[in-house]
Amino acid sequence: MATQTLPAAAQQSPALHFSFLDLQAQFTTIRDEVMAAITRTMESQRFILGADVEAFEKEIAQYVGCHFAIGCASGSDALLLALMALGIGPGDEVITTPFTFVATAGSIARLGAKPVFVDINPATYNLDVDLLERAITKNTRAIIPVHLYGLSAEMRKIRQLATACKLPVVEDAAQALGATCDGIAVGNIGEIGCFSFFPSKNLGGAGDGGMLTTNDPVIADRLRSLRVHGSRHKYHCEVLGMNSRLDALQAAILRVKLHHLASWTEGRRTNAQRYKMLFNRTQLAPQIILPIEPEGMRHVYNQFVIRVTSRDKLRDHLLRMGIPTEIYYPEPLHLQPAFTYLGYKPGDLPQAEAACLQVLALPIYPELTEEHQAEVVHSIHQFYFKRDRQ
Repeated sequence: MATQTLPAAAQQSPALHFSFLDLQAQFTTIRDEVMAAITRTMESQRFILGADVEAFEKEIAQYVGCHFAIGCASGSDALLLALMALGIGPGDEVITTPFTFVATAGSIARLGAKPVFVDINPATYNLDVDLLERAITKNTRAIIPVHLYGLSAEMRKIRQLATACKLPVVEDAAQALGATCDGIAVGNIGEIGCFSFFPSKNLGGAGDGGMLTTNDPVIADRLRSLRVHGSRHKYHCEVLGMNSRLDALQAAILRVKLHHLASWTEGRRTNAQRYKMLFNRTQLAPQIILPIEPEGMRHVYNQFVIRVTSRDKLRDHLLRMGIPTEIYYPEPLHLQPAFTYLGYKPGDLPQAEAACLQVLALPIYPELTEEHQAEVVHSIHQFYFKRDRQ
């Protein structure tokens, strides 16, 4: 999904027993490495692009398995740059999902193109590929699937349709670095992959940062130019680009963190399996629907999202019990004021609208303890047990 706002509950509150996302716990384990990287960068006094950015780009390309990686200022900029590189503009249509962060569709609209929303699969929360073909028109110029919560969209079917219709695919992989589909890493399946290093992501920086991935040398060259005002040579502007460079300081920190990403991902996956085991013991179905990991997919659990009845009442109960939660996302894009001009109405995309009323994200970060997970599940079980007995 594209870049998202850091959860308010990520800041430790005296009323909460633990954080929704504890970045301090992560930092404690890598403090010396990070501080050494910061000191090295400060002593060099080289902050714009440079050696660390180039090295990080190569490391991300190797991690994803693609030929080229181009750093930029944010995940939102990555989406915008990707569409700019593809020549998307006024009169064009780009298909995407309404159940994502606003940057996904916002990047389309900012270029004067029209976002065309396709409803989601209620089991995965990703774009429903069975509805995709009917959304394609003579004006369609690209498809942006979102790998939401860390689970890949159904890229095999999306690629097949896109290839048949000669449409480029831009992967919004902001929440899914390390996820795979049929053994291929997300970001290495479409024409361009877009990643975010916002602090709440599985690989998060000390501020904003983004990355684009591609196997096309022409697109890679265009992206490098576009991120520097459309210039390949100093003070010579070939096209109108933007200022969207990945800072050297962010790259230095992210290089340290990348070495730990595999173990952090396994920590998230272990916590996800523990949640599933604990919930299955409570026999809370159908009040709770757990996230799935379809065959051929590797979920990296940027978020662990359950689907529940009486969501808002449950969330209030958990807050009173000292349990932090978040909602991704409370309102679908097609019904938000910024997209009123598109003419969508309530009921047009029912699966996305229903999900917005029922999804609830639970803490899932690698440092989360077994005791805290047990407390989360117990508190949820307590809510439904009391409700059903009333």
